[in-house]
Amino acid sequence: MRTSSNVAEIIINALNPVLILLASEKTKPPPLSLSLSLSLSLCGCENHTLKVIPICLLVYSFVEKPKLKDGSEFLIRYTMKNHERMANFALAGLALAPLVVKIDPNLNVILTASLTVYVGCYRSVKATPPSETMSNEHAMRFPLVGSAMLLSLFLLFKFLSKDLVNAVLTSYFFVLGIAALSATLLPAIARFLPKPWNDNLIIWRFPYIRSLEVEFTKSQIIAAIPGTFFCAWYATKKHWLANNILGLAFCIQGIEMLSLGSFKTGAILLSGLFVYDIFWVFFTPVMVSVAKSFDAPIKLLFPTSDSARPFSMLGLGDIVIPGIFVALALRYDVSRGKESGYFRSAFLGYVVGLVLTIFVMNWFQAAQPALLYIVPAVTGFLAAHCLWNGEVKHLLEFDESKTTSSEETEADSSKKEE
Repeated sequence: MRTSSNVAEIIINALNPVLILLASEKTKPPPLSLSLSLSLSLCGCENHTLKVIPICLLVYSFVEKPKLKDGSEFLIRYTMKNHERMANFALAGLALAPLVVKIDPNLNVILTASLTVYVGCYRSVKATPPSETMSNEHAMRFPLVGSAMLLSLFLLFKFLSKDLVNAVLTSYFFVLGIAALSATLLPAIARFLPKPWNDNLIIWRFPYIRSLEVEFTKSQIIAAIPGTFFCAWYATKKHWLANNILGLAFCIQGIEMLSLGSFKTGAILLSGLFVYDIFWVFFTPVMVSVAKSFDAPIKLLFPTSDSARPFSMLGLGDIVIPGIFVALALRYDVSRGKESGYFRSAFLGYVVGLVLTIFVMNWFQAAQPALLYIVPAVTGFLAAHCLWNGEVKHLLEFDESKTTSSEETEADSSKKEE
């Protein structure tokens, strides 16, 4: 059992780089001193962990940055891209680091989840809002649908062969994994390909069902090649690294593509899943049983030194669900053309909630519903900041779909005037 001093040390080591990363929001772009501070913070971990990340960040710091004028829209976009790339470097290094160095699983959980949310949030900021928007009705039904699916999986594992169920699920996640991983890799690959490969759509119709068609580009085909090989590796070996890479791709795509639309919808969803998580973890064995039986990338695995419990686990829902709320806060800041103050509050709330989850889990040596701690922390930090600024009404009235519609109307009217 871990002592309170050990848990406190883990929390300090985890918070140092995250707080530095938050502080980087105020820099344009992150300077060498920032990366050096983050590197020193990570290098100070026990057992010389996370050595891969400091090297990546220090190399990144030496990349030449163009001189830009403050206040320009291009500067904002450029700075956001820099933050995203910095987090991508750190996340990639953190995912691979356990192969070469020993990393405390609690620290690994906190940093991996935080960086995944950070990357997903920045990728969600686009000229157009995310393609999927959730309504209040959908948010209310979501915990009920999730409960039905969870109970169905529990009954399948109980009455059918575990190997059979996992074989079917592996086939499903093989296809889904290719799509998610190729979409995650596409922005990095597309920049090196000819522009027509990125823009020109290819339409393929099914042989006997002509009404069904699939649209894709040549760039998407190229991005699907490494995704296919990677999913084949996962399907045959079920290696924890393959599981985590696919899980991270699912998380990033979920945060990037899904939109709550408004903070009211977000509050409804988080409140419902707050109760959902508590009920299925504390009052039934269903959640823990399915998580242990489900051999698919619906959870992240973190290697431990305990042979009796070789991996610590974190469900993807504990990343994606709060992540789409934090991403909404970032897009709200961007829509106002101001510094990302509410994003920093929501993101810090997520980190604090995750740290509290790890602390309680180690203290009681029992599985904990992460949303029990994450939801109050995320919403509480954001609400406190909003109340302090006196902008509660403006924040509650924010609606991405209405904002987009008004922008399109203004654009159409300006074209007519021309």
